[in-house]
Amino acid sequence: MKKLSFLTVLVAAITFVACGGNKSAQPEAESPDSLKTFEQEQIEASIKMNFDSLASEIARLKQLPLVQKDGMISLTDEERQVKPNYLLDPSIVETAMTLSEKYRVLSGVEVDREIALLYGLPIDDYDKAIAKLLADINDPSFEVLDNEASIYECSQALYNAMEQNGRINFYWQLVSAALVEQLYILTRNTDKFMASFDDEAASNVSLRIILLQDAINRLTEYDPELLPVAEALDPLTVINAVTVDELKQQLVEVMDQVAAARQALIQLEY
Repeated sequence: MKKLSFLTVLVAAITFVACGGNKSAQPEAESPDSLKTFEQEQIEASIKMNFDSLASEIARLKQLPLVQKDGMISLTDEERQVKPNYLLDPSIVETAMTLSEKYRVLSGVEVDREIALLYGLPIDDYDKAIAKLLADINDPSFEVLDNEASIYECSQALYNAMEQNGRINFYWQLVSAALVEQLYILTRNTDKFMASFDDEAASNVSLRIILLQDAINRLTEYDPELLPVAEALDPLTVINAVTVDELKQQLVEVMDQVAAARQALIQLEY
């Protein structure tokens, strides 16, 4: 199965430049590792440190109250009678063809599973869909999680495992799809779903977008499969709220852009 690592691509690119782009000019016995200079190693270490820092910052942020598992959002029996018509159908997993698409759909479906639970909806189909994607993706990194239904939380442990397993670029796909799906759900019922937000939670949304765009834009230099993700996130950088009221207003203003980002990342019609 295909594995992507931005460092692998970067090493190849640096080696090519160091060789003057002329493979035949180098002794046949030399390997790419033997051509690596101290300067190249420093460049790689600097890039890795930057991405590690971004991932660490994201992992430290609290999850949006929308999907926190401590009961911060509750619905009355009357509210549960109005079933959400905006959740992804679990059958969408059948449309995910590439590995990148499978990771993004997995993250989105897991978020929607949490909303289905909130409304007291059956989740058997979501669990089957998630199990299928997990089998298709076959990422050993997920073994570090206590609960595979929490992959969308994108913890530091998951980042470290995906880095070790050469899946680091897919980590950013997971985070992006999870955030966009949560933003999309917030725009469907802003008053209710943001009732448990405080100013810290609102500013965390803005910070997640900034950190994600920084990481994704840098990675597109080495992994063109991330370009659709960068394009989907770009219109959302206008979200810079630091208070709940600001976030509510900005979500109203970017409702169409959030829907378009979701379409690009989750429904795969870009």
